[in-house]
Amino acid sequence: MAADTSAEIAPEQPQIYLITPPEFELSSFPDLLGRVLDAHEIGCVRMAMSTQDESTLSRAGDLLRETCHARDVAIVMDSHVLLAEKLGFDGVHLTDNNKGLRKLRETYGPDFILGAHCGTSRHDGLNAGEAGADYISFGPVGETLIGDGSRAEADLFKWWSEVVEVPVVAEGVLDEDLIRSLSPVTDFFGIGDEIWRQEDASGALGALIKAMQV
Repeated sequence: MAADTSAEIAPEQPQIYLITPPEFELSSFPDLLGRVLDAHEIGCVRMAMSTQDESTLSRAGDLLRETCHARDVAIVMDSHVLLAEKLGFDGVHLTDNNKGLRKLRETYGPDFILGAHCGTSRHDGLNAGEAGADYISFGPVGETLIGDGSRAEADLFKWWSEVVEVPVVAEGVLDEDLIRSLSPVTDFFGIGDEIWRQEDASGALGALIKAMQV
């Protein structure tokens, strides 16, 4: 993902990489997403549904693709490479230790976005970058009881920003303080539940964006 400049976010500030909830109502979420996209500059959207049902993923994918592409915003899908291609998505976000990433790059070419989630591992991130990933995401950044409790620390992002050219995404349990501290060393913030659980998702995102500017 290439960084775009905007009136809302200064060129040196990270962009927002918006992550959908794992479950949502097809009748209402596309409109909510559209309102958020209309209110803020978004670099990319990731459809991150937990379901493995192809029909549900397809119906949701069609709706979200239309919502994003109508606003010239790229959209990628978690994991499901063939379905992402079939539905006209801009790419895929790999979560399974980036298996086959090099082969996927050879198959789909340079214009298909390939993102790689690498947890907290600098080594995995470097391997994914060498295999052709367009971006690397690390996380969770904040404290959580999910998984083994490992966090992607600020030092990882600082090192990456100084050594590696592949864009990096900070995601997972973000808050204003974390965003403020990581803004100088990340290219994107992956934001999802941080706003979707709020009554005013657009307002919640606005507060997080404001933290980047302090």
